[in-house]
Amino acid sequence: MATLCRPAVAVPEHVITLDETLDLARTLHAGHPRLGLALRLIENTGVRTRHLVQPIGRTLTHPGFQARNEVYEREAKRRVPEVVERALGHAELTARDIDLIVYVSCTGFMMPSMTAWLINTMGFRPDTRQVPIAQLGCAAGGAAVGRAHDFCRAYPGANVLIVACEFCSLCYQPTDLDVGSLLSNGLFGDAVAAVVVRGQGGHGVRIERNGSHLVPGTETWISYGVKETGFHFQLDKRVPGTMEMLAPALRGLADEHGWDVSGLGFYIVHAGGPRILDDLCRFLGLEPAAFRHSRATLTERGNIASAVVFDALARLFAEGGVADGTPGLLAGFGPGITAEIALGSWTGVPAEPQRRPRIVSASEVTIVHPSAPRRFPAGTTITE
Repeated sequence: MATLCRPAVAVPEHVITLDETLDLARTLHAGHPRLGLALRLIENTGVRTRHLVQPIGRTLTHPGFQARNEVYEREAKRRVPEVVERALGHAELTARDIDLIVYVSCTGFMMPSMTAWLINTMGFRPDTRQVPIAQLGCAAGGAAVGRAHDFCRAYPGANVLIVACEFCSLCYQPTDLDVGSLLSNGLFGDAVAAVVVRGQGGHGVRIERNGSHLVPGTETWISYGVKETGFHFQLDKRVPGTMEMLAPALRGLADEHGWDVSGLGFYIVHAGGPRILDDLCRFLGLEPAAFRHSRATLTERGNIASAVVFDALARLFAEGGVADGTPGLLAGFGPGITAEIALGSWTGVPAEPQRRPRIVSASEVTIVHPSAPRRFPAGTTITE
């Protein structure tokens, strides 16, 4: 089993409050026929503050997709390294100890991926594996945890760094005036998060099982329209009701693991909006306090896409965690409609580290032993 350690999270310095958001909506869309509805929906999100990567005046302008993406790349390279260093510190590891980097983001594009830049500039080994995830939206945080768990099961003792970089404000489109777009303009925020999954040792959530579930026929409910002006977020009015379809998947995975999903000790879920959390309480038979960390993220930072689950998990750590062995659930929800789920138990005492395997990526390796040399094929795991 792999351990999900304490995340590091950072938000940009530019802040916009709910009152400022409502005033802007009234000013920018004074003649909108459904402005009253949009204002009520924004107010009902529960979002009180959001952080933006640029001042609001610059956020509201659209200099073109190329200029927007240049801001994304520049700000990602400026803000990600510090968060990565803190996450490595929480896990008591260095860049040289990382075997895989999973980078998740749906708000900008780079080729090569940000993973290549991190390897070249932050001291990661050249043989570090790379898995960029760009098209799972808000579900990608949960998916990254699942893929890290899979990797650590395939390569026992390996370590995975997950980075989530979401600058949702760079997707603001001034010409998108439907109610769903106006709601999104008052809901999403910007953030960077990083977390390490340790194959051995570590303190946090010891992951025991992961799973995915896609609701058939809903792929158009959350989507991007990719146009000359960039990414246009499209939100179907049926999305707020999707927990009725996804809650059974959470319960089913817990049942397979022999757990009662209604009796776990902690819940870290993506807070796309208050309706998501309210419905989960109803369908899973939970009290509102079960999702207090996700609600706090939504209130203070808005919907920060794939970074939500890591911000909420960081709040659980800040609270002092829970008793050793307490079972819990982490889940991200996003386009598809998709749920990415992980089950695990809290561990406050790191396991005794064993000798660390190294994943060999050379074409062939020769090990010299006092008795005789031995040759191993590519991909062989050799214990140092």
